[in-house]
Amino acid sequence: MTIRLETLTHRLILGLAATLFLSATCVTARGQINDKQPSELEQVEVTEHLNTTLPLDLTFTDSDGREVRLGEFFDGTRPVLLTLNYSNCPMLCSMQLTGLFTGLQGMQWDLGDKYRMVTVSIDPKELPERAQQTKAHYLEMYGRSGVADGWHVLVGKEEDIKKLAQTVGFGYAYVPDTNEYAHAAVTMVITPAGKVSRYLYGVEYDPQTVRFSLLEAAEGKIGTTLDQIILYCFHYDADKNRYGPAAMKIMRVGGILTLVVLGGMVLVFRRRGRGRDSAPGEGSSPPSASP
Repeated sequence: MTIRLETLTHRLILGLAATLFLSATCVTARGQINDKQPSELEQVEVTEHLNTTLPLDLTFTDSDGREVRLGEFFDGTRPVLLTLNYSNCPMLCSMQLTGLFTGLQGMQWDLGDKYRMVTVSIDPKELPERAQQTKAHYLEMYGRSGVADGWHVLVGKEEDIKKLAQTVGFGYAYVPDTNEYAHAAVTMVITPAGKVSRYLYGVEYDPQTVRFSLLEAAEGKIGTTLDQIILYCFHYDADKNRYGPAAMKIMRVGGILTLVVLGGMVLVFRRRGRGRDSAPGEGSSPPSASP
């Protein structure tokens, strides 16, 4: 019994020592990984600047080589989806734009009809010809004709790109070791007047979420009355990055609809009652003629 107890104690001591060793090794390895992490990545974050007006006086060059002003794409009626990407991005930009256009395919609205989209390259060395290739690729994937004027892919000078990025809180950084730009995947929904309305994160975009975001940004200037009622019944869940039903709002709308239906039924019954009172009674004999 004494031997077994000593053996068990010995094993526990060895196990504890091994655990402490592995823990120290993991901490050291984690520290080495953090030490190797590019310092530029500290700048990569998104700080939401809701209700901030974009610098609409900035000038860029579109994919056709034409100099344009950012304000040209805001007509006071249609909201705008804004993305900051670059054509030579090895992975993330492609995943984001593919996911976004997949989401847009799930909407009945054609690009350029109820809304517009603007993509600004964060690479100041990108040329209009390269931007045109990117535009052609994703429009082919989108698969709808006559929508080229609804999406504008822009390139520009570094100072203008940075000013736009800083305005919307989009942090990015050039990493010399890889000759790439580190950045987040986010799509910004901009009001027709050029103000930031919503941030949609990730590389997958639910069509309903995109549609509701555009409706919200347009403030009733697009969509039908039914769209506005449906949007009223939903609220944006930042944790889930999508719109979900708001119970209290649904109950209010349901209560209003119930009152409308009951009021309509009462009105119909009253009208029918008045019609019966004014009509001659069944089986009543006509008045006798006087002699």
